[in-house]
Amino acid sequence: MSADITASARTPEPPGRPATRRGMRASLGRAWPALAVYATVRAAGIGCVAVGAWRTGKHPRTQLGHYWDSIWYVGIAQHGYGTSRPSVTHPGLSFSDLAFFPLYPALIRAVTSVVPLSAVTAGLLITWVTAGLAAWGIHAVGERLYGRRAALMLVALWGLLPHAVVESMGYTESLLTALAAWSLYALLTRLWLWAGALALCAGATRPNGIAVAAAVCACAAAEVWRRRGRVSWRVWAGAALSPLGWLGYIGWVGVRRGTWHGYLDVQDRWGTSFDLGASGFRSARGLIMGGGSPPHYMSLIVVGASLVSLVCLALRPPPLPLVVYTLVLVFIALTGSNYFASKPRFLLPAFPLLLPAALAMARARPRTAVLVGGALAGLSCLYGAYLLTMADSPA
Repeated sequence: MSADITASARTPEPPGRPATRRGMRASLGRAWPALAVYATVRAAGIGCVAVGAWRTGKHPRTQLGHYWDSIWYVGIAQHGYGTSRPSVTHPGLSFSDLAFFPLYPALIRAVTSVVPLSAVTAGLLITWVTAGLAAWGIHAVGERLYGRRAALMLVALWGLLPHAVVESMGYTESLLTALAAWSLYALLTRLWLWAGALALCAGATRPNGIAVAAAVCACAAAEVWRRRGRVSWRVWAGAALSPLGWLGYIGWVGVRRGTWHGYLDVQDRWGTSFDLGASGFRSARGLIMGGGSPPHYMSLIVVGASLVSLVCLALRPPPLPLVVYTLVLVFIALTGSNYFASKPRFLLPAFPLLLPAALAMARARPRTAVLVGGALAGLSCLYGAYLLTMADSPA
């Protein structure tokens, strides 16, 4: 990594609006190779899902856009909130659609109101567009910090993760990652209002979207401390905006249920709470001792690799916004008592965890990088098809 890249990444110039527009157009031009690679690997993944679905008598669109959590999002988009169902697989639990944050179903409803598409098709369209925006944002962050080659590898790795099929499903991980990546980029370029507004939207997308607001607030606090309070009003406004999406929805659920801990009650009925990782540790120990399904073993591998990557990241930490964002995401994913097989999906937006591997591949010989990428592509495509056509739950 060259010294000039590092310096420019850590002390960015605060561009004005015209410079920002020119910079965005230039960034998109430089990102095209990475976006082409990402689109190719995800198209291959969707193709494998389609083949697997047809061979098992299922419809690819249903498996991608109306399966498990996607059913809830489509239902909210079509009918609003208010649906609750008893759990078939977990007696005593009752699932409420209030567990799902509103931005993604609101976007589905908005698209279907102006374009003659079904809610399922609209949801997939939104997912695929936001996945592309996420890949672009990841490239912009990676390029600013470590150069174009490392940025290309970062985008490719994000698209080649074992659970990358979720990036093409009617889920919210792609939308959250797009909002997070561009909010982090805005922080790196000192665009405080953009950072806060994107963090607000991220907080209205998923519960772990609060990680983006945490990054904005931490950077704003550091800026205030560094300048001894002599900062632009934009710093304060960005920090104030950032948690409003998350707090707004949590508050609305509390009012609807008549108690301040209404959202916690909803999550508890889904079997989700914070136990500081005790249930995850028990699941991992049980898998190590023997006895588990392939998705659980893959989840164990992904969680283990994420922890190793976190240690590597700590040895050469990126700028503050990426550190705070990643730590909060990992903490939420690993300390919750949610389903162990879902933890890799919750870690998908934590793309900074891929930086150590991306830097290693950027330094490697092209032939080595191609071989590693090819092996990961095969694993990602086949495992994604397995999750959506053979496994009990996609994630």
